[in-house]
This record gives sequence, C-alpha cells and structure tokens, in this order.
Amino acid sequence: MQGAVFLLVLLDAMSGREALRLIHLPATSNVAENSPPETSVHKFSVNLSASLAPVTPGFPLIINSSPLTDAFKVNWLSGTDFEVVTSGKEQLDFEMEPNIFELQIYVKDDVGVTDLQILTVQVTDVNEPPEFQGNLAKGLDLYIVEGANPGFVYQVEAFDPEDTNRSIPLSYFLISPSVNFRLSASGTLFSTTEFDFEAGHRSFYLTAGVRDSQGLQASTTLHVNIVNINDEVPRFTSPARVYSIPEELDAGTIVANITAEDPDDKGSTGFLLYSITTANSYFVINQLTGTIQVAHRLDRDAGQLRQNPTISLEVLVKDRPSGGQENRMQITFIVEDINDNAPTCTKFTFSIMVPERAAKGTSLLDLNKFCSDDDSKAPNNRFNFSSPSGVGVSGRFSQDPAGSGKIVLTGDLDYENTSNLAADNTYAVIIQVQDVAPPYHKNNIYIYILTEPENEFPLVFDSPSYVFDVSELRPARTRVGQVHATDKDLPPSPVVYSISAGGASFQSPNIFWINPRTGELQLVTKADYETTPVYILRIQATSSEDTSSVTITVNILEENDEKPICTPNSYFLAIPVGLRVGTNIQNFKLTCTDLDSSPRSFRYSIGSGNVNSHFTFSPSAGSNVTSLLLATRFDYASGLDKIWDYKLLVHITDGNLLSGRRKAKARVETGTVTLSISIIPDPTTIATTTSRPQIIRQVLRKNVYSSSAWYVPFVITLGSMLLLGLLVFLFVQLAKAIHRHCPCKAGKHQKTLVKKGEMKNTKRGVLVETIQMNSVFDGEAIDPVTGAVYEFNSKTGARKWKDPSTQMPRWQEPSPHGAAPSRPVAGEGAGPPGSTGEKDGLSGKAQVEDANPSSRNQDGKLGTPKSRNTALTSRASPKLHPGK
Repeated sequence: MQGAVFLLVLLDAMSGREALRLIHLPATSNVAENSPPETSVHKFSVNLSASLAPVTPGFPLIINSSPLTDAFKVNWLSGTDFEVVTSGKEQLDFEMEPNIFELQIYVKDDVGVTDLQILTVQVTDVNEPPEFQGNLAKGLDLYIVEGANPGFVYQVEAFDPEDTNRSIPLSYFLISPSVNFRLSASGTLFSTTEFDFEAGHRSFYLTAGVRDSQGLQASTTLHVNIVNINDEVPRFTSPARVYSIPEELDAGTIVANITAEDPDDKGSTGFLLYSITTANSYFVINQLTGTIQVAHRLDRDAGQLRQNPTISLEVLVKDRPSGGQENRMQITFIVEDINDNAPTCTKFTFSIMVPERAAKGTSLLDLNKFCSDDDSKAPNNRFNFSSPSGVGVSGRFSQDPAGSGKIVLTGDLDYENTSNLAADNTYAVIIQVQDVAPPYHKNNIYIYILTEPENEFPLVFDSPSYVFDVSELRPARTRVGQVHATDKDLPPSPVVYSISAGGASFQSPNIFWINPRTGELQLVTKADYETTPVYILRIQATSSEDTSSVTITVNILEENDEKPICTPNSYFLAIPVGLRVGTNIQNFKLTCTDLDSSPRSFRYSIGSGNVNSHFTFSPSAGSNVTSLLLATRFDYASGLDKIWDYKLLVHITDGNLLSGRRKAKARVETGTVTLSISIIPDPTTIATTTSRPQIIRQVLRKNVYSSSAWYVPFVITLGSMLLLGLLVFLFVQLAKAIHRHCPCKAGKHQKTLVKKGEMKNTKRGVLVETIQMNSVFDGEAIDPVTGAVYEFNSKTGARKWKDPSTQMPRWQEPSPHGAAPSRPVAGEGAGPPGSTGEKDGLSGKAQVEDANPSSRNQDGKLGTPKSRNTALTSRASPKLHPGK
C-alpha cells in the first residue's frame, strides 16, 4: 500500500502537478546607477520538484525584460542558489529613462518541469559631479588679436547630470589665478590687459573649475593664444636699380637680388613676400627670397628685343599674410647682343633628282635662297659656304663662284656607267655654312643628289612564246611552268606578272594562277582534258616603266581519270531456281561508256556476292554492252546452295586503253554496278528441317531490291493489294476448312481435306514455316505427289507420315458412276522420295502447299481434277487413350 502511494506521488510530480519553484521570487530589488559589472542585484534559490531532477544547465535565465535590456544576467552561486547581477553591457543611468525593469526569470529541470517568476529592479539615483562637454572637456584653444581692448574672451559652460532641467546654478572659478584674465562665477572669461605680440605676450595656459551645490567639482584647460598682426611698412635694402645682362642666358639664371626688411618684425625678412607687378614673360621673382631669375629665352635678335632691348619691371614687397603693409620699386634690365646665332637655313637637307643624261654646267641648287643669320648686328650676321665634299663628289659637283652656295653639275651621271655604280648613283654632298666673325658658328648642309634613271631599254621576255604540258591528274598548286622578263635599264625595277587573258573553263573561271613576283604558273584546280585539252594564255609583265606580253600554250595531257559509267547502275532480278545454264537472265544487259577509254578496254567481273559462281557476263571484256548469264545451276537439294537472295557487286574496269593506244598503262579506273537477284524456288521443292522439341520457328523471306529503282513503289503497291486479296481468300478458306474438319461426332471419319474445283482458285502465299511439337493429329490424308498417307491437325495444320502398319486401306473417291476404290498406299516410314526417316512434320514450303485446299503436280503447277487419277480423301483416325 505504501509503495502504491509513493508511486502516485511520483506520478503526480512527473505529471507537473508539483512544479519546480523559484524561492524569493517574485521580488523587488534596487541597484545604484553607474554600477560596475557583476554588481549583485538579487539572490534567489530553486526548490526542486518531487522528482529531484537537477536544473538543466544554463537555467535559470532571464528570458525577457520590460523594457528590453541586456544590463542584467543570472550567475550560479552554489547548489540551488543563484544571483542576478549587472552584466556591464548597458550603463544604468537614473537620469535617462527608464529606471525600473521587470525581469522574467525562467527555470527548467531535466524532466521538463518549469517555473517563471518576475524580478522588479529599481535603479536608484547617485549624485554625480558636473561635466564639461565636447572639446571643452578635452581642453580648448582660444585666440586673442594683439592690441585688442580688454574684455570678454569666452563663456565656459558645464552641466550637472543630476540637474536635467538645469535649474540649480553651478559655480565657476580659475584654479590658478592670473593677472591677465578673470573668470566670473557664471563662467565668463575676461581679459584684463592689452596684449602686444612683439612684447612677448604670445600664449597663456588657464585651468577653469566648476562646482555643484554638494561640493563636487570638475576642471578643464584653456590655452589662450595671442595673434600677431602687421602694422609696419617693409623697406627695400638693395641699392641697384639698373642691370645690364647678355642675351641667351639659361633659364633659371639669377640676374638680380632684391632685399627688404620689415620693421614690425625687428628687421626680419622671413615674413615678406616679393612679386613682379609688370606683365612680362622673361623674368620671375622668388616670392620668399626676392631673387630674380630668367624664365624665358632672352633673344636680342628676335621679337621686341630686336627693336628695344630694355625691359622695365616693378617689384612689390608686402607683409604676410595678405592684406598687410606693402612697398614698390622700379628696376630696369638692358639686354646686350652677342654672336650667338649660327647661320641657319630653312632646310638643312636637300634631295635633288637629276636626269642621268643632264648636261654639264647645269645649275642644281642655290643655297642663298634658303640660308640667313639672325644676329641683329654686323659682323655677327655675315656668313659664307665651304667647298662641297663627299664620296664621289669630286669632279662631278662644285660651286660657281666659290663660296657662293650655287651648286652646278660638272661631271657625268649616266646610270649604266660602271664608274657611277660604285657610288650607287646616289651622291651625298656636304657643305658647311659658317659665320665670318668669332666664334664662327657653323651648320652642315646635306645635299643628296639622286640620279634619275631614264627608260632606255624595253621590257623583254626570255622567249617569244611558251609551251607547257601538264597532266590532267595533277592537283591544285602544281607547277606548270615559269616565264621571265628582263629590262636592261638600271636600277632593275621589280616585274609583276599577271594573266591578262585565257585560262577559263566551264567549271572554273580561273584554271591557272601566276605568281606575280616569280612568274611561276600554277594550277588553281585540276584540269580536264575531256573538257578543254588546250589553253591559250596571255601573260603580261609590268615594271615601273614598261609593259610587255607573251603567249603561253598549256597542253593538258590526257590521262585515264574517268570511270566507266553503266546503265542501269543498279537493278533487281528474279529468276526461277531451275533456270537453264547459259540463259541470259531476263535479257539483262549492261551498257557502259567511258569518256577517256575505248570500249575495247572494258572488262567485266563480279566481286562480292557471287557465291558458287552462278553468274557471269558475256562478253566479259572488249565491249561496251554485255549480258548477264547463268553460269552454273543451283543445287539446294544437296545443300550446296543456301542463299536465295544474291547481291552482286559488278566491277567494270577500263584497262587504261586510251584511244589509239595498244598497251595498258598503270592507272586503271573501275566503275561499279549493284545487282540484286532473287531465286524463286520450284513449287515442289521441299526443304527438310530437323524437328526440335518445344520449338516454334518462323522463317520469313523478303525480296531485296534497290530503293533507287523507279518501279519499286509500283510493284510494292500492286503486290500489297494482291497479298491483301490473297489473305482475305485464305482466311475464308481456313474458316471453311476448320468448319469442315471439326470432329462433331465421335467415331466417324472426317470429310475430305479439299473439294474438287477448289484447287483452281488457290493462289500462292508467303512461305511461312511453323513447327509445333507434341500436336494431336485428328485427321489423315493422302499426299497427291507420293501417294503416302499422313496425319494432320485440323486446327494447326501440323502433319506427320503415318506408320505403314497402321494405315487404313486407301479408297478411291467414288465417282459418279460408282468406280471402285483405289489401291492402298505405303505406310509410315515409306515417305516421299528424298526422305530418310520418320518426320514429325513437313518443310515450311510443303506444309503451306499441303495445308491449302489444292495441291501441286510434279511440274509445280496447280493440280486440277483433270490432272489427277485419284481423289484426296481423309478419314478420322481413332483417338488414343492412355493404357490402351
């Protein structure tokens, strides 16, 4: 009984009816503002449930707060004792709302029992000292202009965190008193004296303090700077006012040094700025040092300086910064002329073309028209010319008169003259133009005299005409030949070759291509002798002076490159299996042609497909027309032949007996023809098969034909219609036969297998061989060819030869006049001719023929009542029962 009660108590605890409890919660606690992290707020315990399951690790925890905050967390003390402390993630500030927080503390043990309680935390106010804000809290820089009257400097402000409305006044004071400044209790900073920067009053450091009503105070640093101002005019100290300088000074050369001083700064020049107020491009002044430098080329011989070499400038000096005191001074620069210009020419390089047959004394060039001296005064602007010099110049060129710069021809310039070839008919003449006064500046003049060749000789081909031979078998880019044209004129100019006429055919607009640089004639594509045997081309050679043409005859050499073409190139033939040897098969003939070979060279051969060599062509060579003959008979009975559909690949070779030739060459072309031949078996031909248990085999033979023959669709359509009619007829006959041979009554003979007159309308069907083993034979009949008796299944058509010992006497079909019955036939084992033993069934062909209501005679024709001596009768064989 006690155990049952304990179990009920345990179940109640597990079911949550005795929950886990938080002790000392809910509760309200206080914490001072600005408390550091880990400050204790409230302690509580956890009363475990009846299951005594421990508190889940990580619990209890604060799952929510109102308002939301991260300022608190739960720490474990020992056992089931815990404490809420500040986390330090957020600062607790009483003055900044909110200051009351409701924390939801959640606990859970390992069996899922939970409890949730509320802890209300009140943030209490703590008195805080006043604070300076912004840059004032870090220390502030203040500026006073020198000479300013004593008075207001700055308003110092601080605030008390406890006084959010700023209703309680604060008290301000200077921690270190100063004779130059005063700070009022309200925080206003005053200056008490007038400051002079030059007297040493440049900066002061003050410490300002603030105190609240409860005595808490704070301080900050004030750095007071005295700002210097300019109040004195600078004075120039450099004595010179006029400067004489030579022209062509380098840029950056110092030509004057202007100095000044500032009385306001005890003679210091460090705060003076110099500038040139006169617009000019020749000089610049250093604004800090006052040195004047050359900024642009001073050319006494050009521009305004050639007319007036004097340059006047105004120099300005002023205090820094801008807006200070300033002073001005006039200075003058006189630019002196020097012999700094060499004689110059508008061109220093000349190129002259002189005809090779120019006469001696011909004036070539006058240098005075191109040269001058830019110096402004004599003798600096006078010059003359030196004698011509250079390789090959002596004796050919000179000045007339000497030093005048007038160049004349005095020698021979014939281009073909071997003595002129050493100089390559190009002469580099060097003449110097130089001053007549020191320092004798000079310049070189280069005159390139080029001999201009004249057209004295025509452009001529090496041969008046060209004849080339090329085989029609040669591929593209084959070299046909080469032409060459020369011109005795020097220098030799490049000759460009082109085909101006000829070289076209029906197949291609350009058969030939000539290399424009070498004159080599090449094939663009293969030539065809049968299309064009000879090409006449007109080749044009062009140089820089002349044009010439020549005729080229290209003979295309005939080659055996055409295959024999025969018609038809594919054909379908059907022949009976008993066709006589030597017969022209369906009068089939091949008619062949060859564009480059005589029919006498044709040879006919059969490649693949001619199994047992049944087929041949006659004639086999020497004619363009040949017939297909049967060479050997077919022998399917002995198994020698097994193929009923032949696909012959006929080769027609031309033997390379070109027209007018008696001996064949190495190259032979071969044409091909495809013949499809189907062998039609005789109606009585029986192909025996060996039966195998539990196997059904169907053999379907299809005719092979060429899809390119035009008559194939017609034959297929007509054959399909006939086959459809035949199938309908056979279906009707099969239905009649099943109805006629169905054993309606036991113990009576079945009716005859076929009726008279039905054999006349029977058509030949597709040969399908079906063998089914272990069939029940419910009828028997007599083979009209061999006279042997066989049993058959009226539903499947399966048959077998009947044992002779069990055969019933054979009766002739009663004639209308009451004729006597016929003689009995041999029993099973005495099968038809050619059989070797007992068979479970007949061949596919024989089965189909025997299964039809009509039969065939020895000639393979359909039997009729007039061609038979006996009627086909059948009688039902007795059924066999096990054990009898």
